[in-house]
Amino acid sequence: MPAASLPTGVALEPLLAELRRLSWGAADILLAYGRGEQPPYGFPPALSVDHGGEGPVSAADLAVNQWLLEGLAQAFPEAGWTLLSEETAKQQLTPGQPLDAEWLWILDPLDGTKDFLQGTGEYAVHLALVHRGEPVLGVVLLPVPEELWIGLLGTAESPGRAWCEDRSGAQRPPRFSTRQELGELVLVASRNHRDQRLEQLLAALDLGDTKAIGSVGGKVATILRGETDLYISLSGSSAPKDWDMAAPEAVLRAAGGCFSHADGRPLTYNDGDVRQAGCLIASHGPSHRPLCERAAAAMAVIDPGFAV
Repeated sequence: MPAASLPTGVALEPLLAELRRLSWGAADILLAYGRGEQPPYGFPPALSVDHGGEGPVSAADLAVNQWLLEGLAQAFPEAGWTLLSEETAKQQLTPGQPLDAEWLWILDPLDGTKDFLQGTGEYAVHLALVHRGEPVLGVVLLPVPEELWIGLLGTAESPGRAWCEDRSGAQRPPRFSTRQELGELVLVASRNHRDQRLEQLLAALDLGDTKAIGSVGGKVATILRGETDLYISLSGSSAPKDWDMAAPEAVLRAAGGCFSHADGRPLTYNDGDVRQAGCLIASHGPSHRPLCERAAAAMAVIDPGFAV
């Protein structure tokens, strides 16, 4: 296992042990809210809006947010990191100004809200540790299939590693597909976020089959299992945010895959703009460069001036 870069005083194995405990606790919270049952750990049951509450999604979001942020703070009270989540961003962030944080946890307590409501099971929890704008550790929890994906980004001296755990702690490695030709690659796409430009881009790429899955973490998990080969996010002013991308990117790259802008630029975090806009491509790796080149060329025709 690589010696991951971590804040002073934080050891890897105790951190992983705590992340496991907190992740499966978050799974229990979300599963209970999803079934309309009493959630564990003293969290209140969801009330409908008609009864003065904010509905199951808000209740689940807030409970998991509290469970994870308080858990990390209590387990590592001396760690020199800052905690940021989708639920706290409005209070913490000033547009155009990065947080003053060398080490930053970025959390999405419930990625895939529509799927959570619809009962598809295709939702996830994202948690990533970022150092100076670059992920070093990522956790993607899929409660329904009971998969906990963990990725540790490596260094020049020590390669990264990613794996999947179940509740018993049994681990299995990622298994990328062997498909490499663009015409045979399988795309994983959103059901709810597709526009005409994306359809034109996909036509230009002339890929193979397409599979629709909710949550970015869920999409990346299909790449890690070898079911699909790539995911594309195409957006402008309304774009995914840091908490949508940081953990899935960390796990995919730690496994040996790629996640970048179509022009090859890496994704960056805590840079004063939480939007992850542009043409972002995640893939299992072997075909990443030709995918990016073809996508960038296509976007220059589809939407001249679009910053990929």
